[in-house]
Formats: sequence, C-alpha cells, structure tokens
Amino acid sequence: MTNYLQVSTQLEACCPTSSTPAIAREASDKIATLMKALADPNRIQILAIIANSENNECCVCDLTEPLNLTQPTVSHHLAKMVSAGILEKQKRGTWSWYRLNPKAWEQLADLFSTKV
Repeated sequence: MTNYLQVSTQLEACCPTSSTPAIAREASDKIATLMKALADPNRIQILAIIANSENNECCVCDLTEPLNLTQPTVSHHLAKMVSAGILEKQKRGTWSWYRLNPKAWEQLADLFSTKV
C-alpha cells in the first residue's frame, strides 16, 4: 500500500513551484474575456473579413452576405467583440463601422509569444 504523504513529498521535491504566478490575475481575467469572445466560429470569420478588408474596417452590411447571417445576428456578434475590447466601433451617420483593436491583439500576441 502506497503512503500518499510520501508520494506528495516526492512530487513537491521534483516539481518546485514559484510563489509568483506567470501572469497576474487581472491580466489573466482580461485575456480570458478576449478568448471567450473569440470562441465562436462566426466571430472568427468576422475578424478574418475585417482584417482582410480595405482599411481593415467593415460595416454590418459588409458582413451579412459573406457569413450568410442576418443583420441582427451579425450585430450581436459584433457587440460581444466590442464589449470584450477586440473590436472598436465608430459611428458614421446612421452606420457603425468596426475595426480591430490593436491593443487587444498585442495582449493576445504577448500571451502566445515564446520567451527564450
């Protein structure tokens, strides 16, 4: 029969832990919010269309046809991404234009960059 206290001591000895987290809680909360907002195939497609469009911006009317979604559905997805900070919204007359938020993309890039 294995003594669980001995196994635990052995694991602690071979796997030292740091008292400092690799990422601060506030930063991890922000990144989690961004990633949750990205966790939808339609939103990924919206971002790809915006990123590849002229001037890297789109209006809702530019997104409905390529996605085969209704205007309210596209607006819902855009609102979620604006709320999370992934997109920026600019009102021009009666139309709203959406573009990528560079700061949000920098945060995500920093998270996934390798540190040597």
